[in-house]
Amino acid sequence: MPAKPLYYEPPQEPLNIIHRDDDLLVLSKPAGLLSVPGKAPEHADCLETRGKQEFPESLLVHRLDMDTSGIFIMAMNKKAQANLGKQFERRKIDKTYIAQVWGVPDQSEGRVDLPLRCDWENRPLQMVCYEHGRPAQTAWQVIGVEQGHARVQLKPLTGRSHQLRVHMQALGHPILGDRFYAPEEARDGLDRLYLHAHSLTLHHPKDGTLTTFTDPCPF
Repeated sequence: MPAKPLYYEPPQEPLNIIHRDDDLLVLSKPAGLLSVPGKAPEHADCLETRGKQEFPESLLVHRLDMDTSGIFIMAMNKKAQANLGKQFERRKIDKTYIAQVWGVPDQSEGRVDLPLRCDWENRPLQMVCYEHGRPAQTAWQVIGVEQGHARVQLKPLTGRSHQLRVHMQALGHPILGDRFYAPEEARDGLDRLYLHAHSLTLHHPKDGTLTTFTDPCPF
């Protein structure tokens, strides 16, 4: 399935600050806004730039897909940035997502363990590849059913690009509104990807205290 051209019209809502201290800036990223600037001049507007406009000292730590909403962490100094970077690299940060998927899985929970790599002919799409893919695991659990579609909690155990989207597609239940991986009937009439970074637990860079930040799901 070839990727659709990116028509970028980012939401213009004010910066939504969940938490700020001497080390952390925790933002709520709206769906449709890039995390970092794109290559094209018209893709310059992004959450990183908006964060820096209000807090010039803030530094990038990680990214969320443009289509995904939710918790977005920035560091307020280089020491905190290095600390958080190591936590992400060593998988010390626990992330929980909420998604609405097409249909209802036969089981109430499970784990997807499928290696992923870039689908070079259809970038930025990703694909399952047992030969060249990098290990990728996602734990999932059904937490509700609405109008014949499951509401699921997703926990990525690895951090591959588009991991949750590809894994749910491979499970036979693509995320609603997914312009890359869902069939037309799972996108029809929907104005966003139904995937939200709901909570993030980390060791605070200041003293190592286990801290959880939550961003209520907007759908």
